[in-house]
This record gives sequence, C-alpha cells and structure tokens, in this order.
Amino acid sequence: MSHELTFEQALSELEEIIKKLEDGRMPLNEAVTAFERGSYLTKFCEEQLKNAQLKIEMLTGSEEQK
Repeated sequence: MSHELTFEQALSELEEIIKKLEDGRMPLNEAVTAFERGSYLTKFCEEQLKNAQLKIEMLTGSEEQK
C-alpha cells in the first residue's frame, strides 16, 4: 500500500529537519542526508502551494496580474 505524503506531513518533517540542523550536533553525513531530504520537502511543499493557488484562481475565476 503506497502512502502519499501530505503537505502537512511534509511541512512537519521539514520543521523537524531544520531544528536538528540548527542544533549543529548532527554528524556530517547525517546532516547532508537531512539537507537533501529538506530540499526535497521544500520543493514538494512549494509545488503543493502552487497547485492550491491555481485551483483557487480557477474556482474564483481570477488570475493575478504580474
């Protein structure tokens, strides 16, 4: 059974990674792995927010002018 990551789960995991990295006590290899995961989670969250914004714009019939 595949478990799909939700925005809330990704954000929570990202917050935990940031706390651990800021602590500075993580071994280098572990820190690099955590940073890689954090980068993935950041992109995932950004994509989820972008998709939500597009859906809202479609539902309301409005588009932001840039």
